[in-house]
Formats: sequence, C-alpha cells, structure tokens
Amino acid sequence: MRAEGPFFIVFNIGSGHGDPEAAKRIIDEAMKAAGRQYELLPVESGPQAPELARQAVEKAVQQNGIVVAAGGDGTINTVAHAVLESGRPFGVLPQGTFNYFGRANQISQRIEESVQTLLTGRIKPVQAGLMNDRLFLVNASVGLYPKLLEDREIFKKRFGRHRIVALWSAMRTLLRSRRHWLLQLEDERGREATLLTPTLFVGNNALQLEQVGLPEAEAVEEGHLAAVALKPVDRWKMAGLMLHGALGRLGQAESVINFAFRELQVEPAKRRHRPLKVAVDGEVYKLAPPLRFRVAEQKLQLIVPEPT
Repeated sequence: MRAEGPFFIVFNIGSGHGDPEAAKRIIDEAMKAAGRQYELLPVESGPQAPELARQAVEKAVQQNGIVVAAGGDGTINTVAHAVLESGRPFGVLPQGTFNYFGRANQISQRIEESVQTLLTGRIKPVQAGLMNDRLFLVNASVGLYPKLLEDREIFKKRFGRHRIVALWSAMRTLLRSRRHWLLQLEDERGREATLLTPTLFVGNNALQLEQVGLPEAEAVEEGHLAAVALKPVDRWKMAGLMLHGALGRLGQAESVINFAFRELQVEPAKRRHRPLKVAVDGEVYKLAPPLRFRVAEQKLQLIVPEPT
C-alpha cells in the first residue's frame, strides 16, 4: 500500500556534511514533478526539533498526510517519537553520519533516491524500542556508551562530521575508560541477575548488530531487542574486543555477554534514586532509574522502497 496525502518534512539543516540548499532543491523539484504537496519545517537548532515534529504530526493528522524526517538517526528518532502513536505514515530522508535506521530498511542515503521512495514506496510496519518513555530505533544504552557519544561530539566539532572521526573518538574513549557499573537486571520472565560492566547496550537494529557479529540480529528481526554487555577488562583486552567488533566477530568474544529479550528492567545496585546518563539513538539524556527497556506495542508505518 502506498501513502497518499501531503508531506510534512522536518528537515535538520545541520545533519551530515552535505549541502542543505541543494537537498531542498532536489526535494522541491521531485515533489513538483510528481504533483505532490509538501511543507518543509527546517530545524536550525536541536531544541527546535521536538516542537517541529509535534507540529508536523498535528498537520498530518488534520490533513491525512505523511510525516517525514530528514536528518541523522537523532533527528529521525525525534520525529518517530512524535509520530508513533498517531499511526500516520512515516518517511525518512537519511542525512546523517551512520544512518543505521535508513540503511537497515533499504532507504538510500542519496537524497534523489530517498525522495523517490517517499513518492513510490510501500508502507512497512517497523519495530520501535522504548527505554522508559523514550523511543529508540537503533540503540539505547547506559554506562560507557553515553560518554563515548559526548566525546564523539567534541571530536566532530574539532575535526568534522565524518565516520573516521567518530570511530577514532570511540577508540580513544573505550581504551581510556576505567569506570564500571553494578547493575541489577530482571527480564519479562522474572529472571534476575547482577552484572558488573562498563556499559549495557540495547540494540533494535539488525544491521548494526550484524556488522559486529552478534547473533541477536536475527532475534531483533523476530520482534525482540538485543542486550550486549562487556565484562570488566583491561586496556589490552578492550583493544581485542574492538578488533573482534571490527572483524564482525564480537559475539565470539569471551568478555561479551549478549542475549535477546522483549522487556528488561535495569537499575544500579547502589544510588538507585540518582539519575543515570543514558544514550538514545546518538543523543544523551538523564533518566531516573529503574530503566525499563521494551518493545513498543505500536509499530511505525514506514515508507520503504518497493522490492526489486
């Protein structure tokens, strides 16, 4: 089934390293050629995004339209969070550094092609994850990973928004970190465990999990989330884990704990009332524990390319 109606496009002009004006021209030309109405809602600063996403959803509901996110995984997350409960069709124009969500759903990073997907694609229900009330499409985590993202932003401001910069920053953070968290876990079956780890990572993107060699990628495709935690290791073993991930063999490493679930409650064994720094699709927040990771009941009505 194809999505009909006007498009309301929340466009983050700061995402990626392309030319936003050129992207706007491509969108305008494609929409006019197809005879489709659209409205562009430009995001000039991060704090604007949630309000513009809310406006886009409101207009789409009133006019039987389609909500579109143009930007990186963070922008896509913000717009998806607003659109999920509305049930309106959702489109993406991937413009970020990694674009895991778009790539996992075969949506091109070339804007000429992704705009055509909006116009000619079909609707596919896509799973969303939740950490408490925050939606995530790619991953959510607690522990070291939020620190990694903060360091990555500092590096990007100094050296540019490129994948090699992000990877260099990640290696530096992982090798220098010494902090561990003692976490208490309980899954949907009531099974409990205590875990000492530098980070707990929860994935909802099969492509990302496949790239590092985790078998839970298949479980995500079947309606679960994937938990990944590292055992406490020294610097040399951490370097070895990074090599395993780069070679697509992380699931084979002895220092990795990984499992699939549909619901998982996580809280620190100490200082239970202190807010935790968490990461959600590349953005960092503070949330009060316990953290409840779960598969959302609703699915996003995503516009994807027709199969070839």
